Amino acid sequence: MSNAIEQRLSELGLSLPDAPAPAANYVPFVQSGSLVFVSGQISAGADGLICGKLGDGLTVDDGVGAAQACGLALIAQLRAACGGDLTRLRRVVKLTGFVNCTPEFTDQPKVVNGASDLMVAVFGEAGRHARAAVGAPSLPLGVAVEVEGVFEIS
Repeated sequence: MSNAIEQRLSELGLSLPDAPAPAANYVPFVQSGSLVFVSGQISAGADGLICGKLGDGLTVDDGVGAAQACGLALIAQLRAACGGDLTRLRRVVKLTGFVNCTPEFTDQPKVVNGASDLMVAVFGEAGRHARAAVGAPSLPLGVAVEVEGVFEIS
């Protein structure tokens, strides 16, 4: 990993987890040309899965933290796709975030900002991306958030 990216993560008080292993019959990422498609990363932290439903027990701030955890896992998968060299990143192209929430909850974009803000904080202008933020009635293993990403690398 480049010193600049390591320094940014350290300044943010963050570190990358190991790239999570797939939980089913899929691969963690696929490279097609210069694009890397990273499979959905579920919210997990040092203490395990971050579970729950926004609008029923979890606050927007809880959701932002869960989305940030997904973002860290996305970067960890990207690092693996780049052979450990995150300086190969040219651009974060798109993130799609899924938020486990009640039908009345409408702050999905605020929640997914946890992942989006992380990409900009870590990668600067190259971290700015297109995005979708979608509510879901449930997510795998009861997690609060899942985020997938598309990245351009050299």
